[in-house]
Amino acid sequence: MAGVLAANFLYVILITLGGVLVSGSVHFVPVGGAPAAMAQATGIGTGTVQLAAGAGLTGLVTAGAMLNLTDSMALILAAGMVGAMIMIGVTMMVGNLVYVYGIGVPPASAKVDYDPITKDRQDIYVSQGTEGHGLPTVSFVSGIIGGGLGGIGGALVYYSLMSIANGMASADFVGLAAIFAVGIFFVNAVIPSYNIGGTIEGFHDPKFKKWPKAVVTSLIVTFMCAIVSVITIGGL
Repeated sequence: MAGVLAANFLYVILITLGGVLVSGSVHFVPVGGAPAAMAQATGIGTGTVQLAAGAGLTGLVTAGAMLNLTDSMALILAAGMVGAMIMIGVTMMVGNLVYVYGIGVPPASAKVDYDPITKDRQDIYVSQGTEGHGLPTVSFVSGIIGGGLGGIGGALVYYSLMSIANGMASADFVGLAAIFAVGIFFVNAVIPSYNIGGTIEGFHDPKFKKWPKAVVTSLIVTFMCAIVSVITIGGL
């Protein structure tokens, strides 16, 4: 067991780094939850776990597709990043179409009076009794950044799991690696959901300052998960 762990300790580090990236990325993604689904808050109308898992799993899928073409770690991580950014971007774009043309509300943030990127005024467009609605530019850009980080994290975890040396062809343990990868994604999706405690609009939201707590917790938890996964796959 110690020999397996020592031979693959680099992958323990990389898996831990990937999990931390997934956990930290969630703080960039505009999570609106149920209030956003009713146009009562800014962000995507679903929960933290769903969005984090979506970004991470998209990174896993694109990384898996790229692994069939190349062994280059840089290309695999880039594929994961781009795939997750596209997924989050399309989700936010479709959400905005629904808010604007379906519900009839403009994208506006209640957390800032002016959009930090476009400098457009926000407060006069926020409906009375709500915390904003839709996805203004700053939330959209923040979400793209979060998707990219989550995709890199997901791809890094999957690439590391598939690179563990155990004398077997990678096709023989791809299922087990995917199970561990999905488990690590969900662990790192739940941690920031407790840290955020509801909704977050992106990097301009005051709750964003709480990200170090989630990252430290993720570092410890993912390190333990990485040890278990490396010992299990490496010992096959």
